[in-house]
Amino acid sequence: METGRLAFVWDYEVSEHQFRALLAGGPPFGRLDRDWAAVRLLEYAPYDQIRAFLGFGELVRGWPGWRPRIRSVTRRRGLDFLVGWLTTERPDLL
Repeated sequence: METGRLAFVWDYEVSEHQFRALLAGGPPFGRLDRDWAAVRLLEYAPYDQIRAFLGFGELVRGWPGWRPRIRSVTRRRGLDFLVGWLTTERPDLL
C-alpha cells in the first residue's frame, strides 16, 4: 500500500495511509474525520480514484450526507447522476 501524499490533499499533512484510515471510519485527526475525507475525495479526486478509495456502495450510502458539502455544481450534478443510475439501473454493483 502506498503511504505517500495524495494529490487531492495537497494542502494537508495527511499521508495516503492516514487518509485511507479516515475514510474507513478510523479515529479523526484533529478536525479531519470520515466525512471530511469523503467530501475531499469527491470534490477533488478523479473518478477512478473515487471508485478505488470509496466504491459504489459506500458512495450511494453516504451521498445524502455528503452532497450538501460538495461545492462544485458540476461535480455534484455528475455524482447525482451516478448515484441515481447505480440505484435504479445497476443495483448489482452496490
